[in-house]
Amino acid sequence: MTIRITGMNSGLDTESIIQELASARSVKVQNIEKEQTKLSWKIDAWKSLNTKIYSFYTDVLDDMRFDSAYTKKSTKISNPNAVSVVTGGNAVKGVQSLKIKQMAKAAYLTGGKVKKSDGSAVKGDTKLSDLGITGDADGKITFKLKTGGEEKEIKLDANSTLADVADAFKEQGLNANFDEGTGRFFISAKDTGEALDFNITAEGTSQDALEALGLYVDPADPMNNAKADGNATMIHGQDALVELNGAEFTSNNNTFEINGLTITALQETGDEEITLTTSQDTDGIYDMIKNFITKYNELINEMDKLYNAESASKYQPLTEEEKDAMSDTEVEEWEKKIKDSLLRRDSTLSSVSSALKQIMLGGVNVNGKQMYLTNFGIETLGYFKAKDNEKNAYHIDGDTDDSNTKNNEDKLRAAIATDPDSVIEFFKGLANNLHDTLDEKMARTDYSSAFTVYNDKQMDTELKDYTSKIKTEQDKLNDYIDKWYNKFSQMEVALSKLQSKESSITSLFG
Repeated sequence: MTIRITGMNSGLDTESIIQELASARSVKVQNIEKEQTKLSWKIDAWKSLNTKIYSFYTDVLDDMRFDSAYTKKSTKISNPNAVSVVTGGNAVKGVQSLKIKQMAKAAYLTGGKVKKSDGSAVKGDTKLSDLGITGDADGKITFKLKTGGEEKEIKLDANSTLADVADAFKEQGLNANFDEGTGRFFISAKDTGEALDFNITAEGTSQDALEALGLYVDPADPMNNAKADGNATMIHGQDALVELNGAEFTSNNNTFEINGLTITALQETGDEEITLTTSQDTDGIYDMIKNFITKYNELINEMDKLYNAESASKYQPLTEEEKDAMSDTEVEEWEKKIKDSLLRRDSTLSSVSSALKQIMLGGVNVNGKQMYLTNFGIETLGYFKAKDNEKNAYHIDGDTDDSNTKNNEDKLRAAIATDPDSVIEFFKGLANNLHDTLDEKMARTDYSSAFTVYNDKQMDTELKDYTSKIKTEQDKLNDYIDKWYNKFSQMEVALSKLQSKESSITSLFG
């Protein structure tokens, strides 16, 4: 760091003098910095707008270009408490008859109460020997578990605990738990369906153990209606069974996917017929078109607002010194005026918005007939009725959410109900035209990146150029300041020598 000592002999405030001399050149550096700041803000403004344009391009137009977006159907159900239906695009329109003959169930065993031989309560760490279970001659206990068409063996011994018994069933893929509060085993399959049903059997002394553990299920009385002491209650796993138009279908759960319909059984109906009526979902198509109009309006209103913004030519970004002299609120308001006006009368913005407006005004050929948005009761409010920067926004006649047009005849819903194919063809064509236009506007060039409507590459280069210009001008300013410091320093040295000579002469004359 250079230490400058000035004005010691001359008595001049050289710091202030040099600062004044350099002020004109300092302003030049500041002006370039301000231009760079404005460009940086402009890039941010374009990035924000480009994100909205790209979102409209991908999230809205991409879907509306294809038939699949319009194949919306719904199914009315005569007994919605018994069944729910999700209607796919390929579902057949018409009326069908459904009976829910049987619900899917998971196999579930509720064990009988387990007691010690002396009648006292048991816990998870109670050993089988405490229940009087000794096993075979070798002290072994073997249960046979048949599940999923496969027979497995569960091996225990007299030293096994009740918790060990539950763990042994878990290892075979079942849910199992010994509940100390009720003194019972609870064992179940991990899912519904006949294929996961299970049976537990044993022979000889192991049969005695099965009964002592409350796990014996009487094949003739699985629900233990006879209330035999110690017997388990068993609900066997079963598949769901429905009858659709006279044909039977089974499922290991309560959901069926049949010819475009996803049918979920909620309760058995026996011989009661449930009527399923599948038709074109006019609400779904209407809502999609309404969403398209809403998103278009949001985008075009934003573009018009930016293009028609008030001029802020008298405002420039503030220096740090200028900010220090203002409150935070004043600084924020000052900068907002500049940022709001950055895309005012921007030619690129005008090109993009004009292209979109032209497409919306233009017609689409549908089966040899030229049709327009007005054919479906969709148009702007007009120059004098619309608010500022909303003059190019479209409104749907009969839209209950639109106070301007809610009382008008609902032409769009009527068209969807009477001639949905023409509606679909029109909006497919309109979406394709908008999509193609934005494709062209967002194409990669030497000056812009792909999917970008503005010259981002060019602006980034200009931003870097400003950095170079600032450095060059700052270097020139520093050299200029150094030059003047050197001149004043030489003057101080000369004055010092002169004062030294004067002192010497004075001393000679005493």
